Amino acid sequence: MKINTAVIATGNPYKLHEIGEILNGFSIKIMSMNDVGLADLDIIEDGNSFEENALIKARTVMKQTGYMAIADDSGLEVDFLDNEPGIYSARFAGENASDEENNEKLLRLLEDVAPDRRQARFVSVIAVVMPDGEYFTVKGYLYGTIAHRPIGQNGFGYDPLFIPVGYDGLTLGQIDGKEKNKISHRAKALEKMQIIFRERLGDGKIKDSSTR
Repeated sequence: MKINTAVIATGNPYKLHEIGEILNGFSIKIMSMNDVGLADLDIIEDGNSFEENALIKARTVMKQTGYMAIADDSGLEVDFLDNEPGIYSARFAGENASDEENNEKLLRLLEDVAPDRRQARFVSVIAVVMPDGEYFTVKGYLYGTIAHRPIGQNGFGYDPLFIPVGYDGLTLGQIDGKEKNKISHRAKALEKMQIIFRERLGDGKIKDSSTR
């Protein structure tokens, strides 16, 4: 099996950079969708959960390339909104919505909500699918609150609105990228992925089909 190479199954350049930076220490060659000629591949994410969507992406890319595929599905869950936008985070304000449009909709829905009721969390599920079809998933969280207005130019998506717990009012949009990579929901999921690689990938075979 081609386990010395992994394709990161995303067309989002920010996610590609973030995941690539975190995976920099792995002894696995990391390739992008563009590297394997799949830059224009349209994957329909019609799952009902982050796990299902991550697996859809990873399985599709693995079948197209024959390489191990790593896919992330992530989003924002806001307590006051019954965990919305959730899996619809990227298109909260409609198909092809911009980050600004999604942020504006979120702020409108929370316009009169008090600070102590603006709790939220970022969720990331990483799916790893091997060339023989074996797979596992891991999940990471970053807890915080939603600010009353966008602050900061770093990151993407809802980062300018999200204040992580313990950061004294700073949004992810104000936090340095390297620091964000240390605390992010993806970083926490990838840490779990690294442990599984070390424990179960030594012989090139994932021993359990699913890990949560």
